[in-house]
Amino acid sequence: MKLFGNLKVSDSNLKIHDYSMNELKEKFGTPLYIIDEDYFRERIKAYRDTFKSEKFETNILYASKANLNIYISNICADENISMDAVSGGEIFTISKSNMDLDKIYFHGNNKLKKEIELAVEVGVGTIVIDNVSEITRLEDVLKEKNKTQKVLLRVNPGIDAHTHEYISTSKNDSKFGLSIFSDDIFEIIKRIDDSEFLDFKGIHAHIGSQVFREDSFFDEAKVMIDFAKEVCDKGIDISEINLGGGFGIYYTEEDTPFNLEKFLKNYIEFLENYLEEVNLEIEKVTIEPGRSLIANCGHTLYTIDTIKKTYGGKNFLFIDGGMTDNIRPALYGAKYEGAITSKVDNDKEEVYTVAGKCCESGDIIIKDIKLPVADEGDLFLVSSTGAYGYSMSSNYNRVEKPAMISVTKDEVKEIVKRETYEDLIRNDLREDK
Repeated sequence: MKLFGNLKVSDSNLKIHDYSMNELKEKFGTPLYIIDEDYFRERIKAYRDTFKSEKFETNILYASKANLNIYISNICADENISMDAVSGGEIFTISKSNMDLDKIYFHGNNKLKKEIELAVEVGVGTIVIDNVSEITRLEDVLKEKNKTQKVLLRVNPGIDAHTHEYISTSKNDSKFGLSIFSDDIFEIIKRIDDSEFLDFKGIHAHIGSQVFREDSFFDEAKVMIDFAKEVCDKGIDISEINLGGGFGIYYTEEDTPFNLEKFLKNYIEFLENYLEEVNLEIEKVTIEPGRSLIANCGHTLYTIDTIKKTYGGKNFLFIDGGMTDNIRPALYGAKYEGAITSKVDNDKEEVYTVAGKCCESGDIIIKDIKLPVADEGDLFLVSSTGAYGYSMSSNYNRVEKPAMISVTKDEVKEIVKRETYEDLIRNDLREDK
């Protein structure tokens, strides 16, 4: 298992900083989401310090759908980056943190009226319009509240990001955005620009997630700049281009992420040169890393409760969590690395399938992983679950969601409480017996 951030091995025991996994279990229980806060801040700093230009303002926008709670939002505020939100619930959560609400961007292909109203009421900085119906919906709310709103338009540049179809977002038939090749695209932009309630700032695109080909991002940037130039040539000002995110990260040896710092420097250079080449001045360029900021900073700790060898010869390790705290393997075949935390240096003698406790045959976290001989009661850590584990968790089978902790060099603290059975029935309506 590849070690990220402050994960380390000492006497065959896996630790984060100087805290053993046994210590963390004793204090907080399992399953347990663990955030390496020092490493998360380090990743933010790397983006902030590398994606910089002297020719335009650069904006790092944390894609909060990857992992969001009040504490995570406060870290982003501390580190002086922006955040996006894709629902009213995300806006509400961020609004309860220290984040400057003017630094929120509100995305989504079907923003509900109540969500738009919330965004306008709390003062979300920018709303990213996704479709024509939303223009009217947003104008109606703004007219009612006598306000104006900064907006971007999400466009679809038709770039093939060479990623899984479930996380590819910019092909011509995508559910997101309006195609730049549509006959009426300039009329739609003019309508937004002419609106007395909408302050049109520019365009946004996102080509997908877990993208490993650098050329996909350069292709997107070129198409977006060319399109922005066309818009400007028609007399409509564009001050911001938001290029989205999707930078791929390491989960297993099958993944081949590029060197991020080197890429970002080259990306800035390309943007500066191409903007100059087409004679286009842009005030701000925004990118939206989410997974690539936090995925490798988070891990999930489980207890192996049961070991089973089937008649067909398959070895199962049954953990006390599963698809309720990490749906990604069941949803689209995501793969992870993991380790028995007290046997990291032991010889790997057995092939196991790590399975969850849900009543589903597909509740598998890792298939066919070679490990030391396991014992019931061993702890098992799944690495790099910081993105889309907690945020996609559920109460399927009425399983309680795990706690989440933050670990720094100086302290360990709970940042999300473990759910209880009482939490599970909190919203159930009961008739008197």
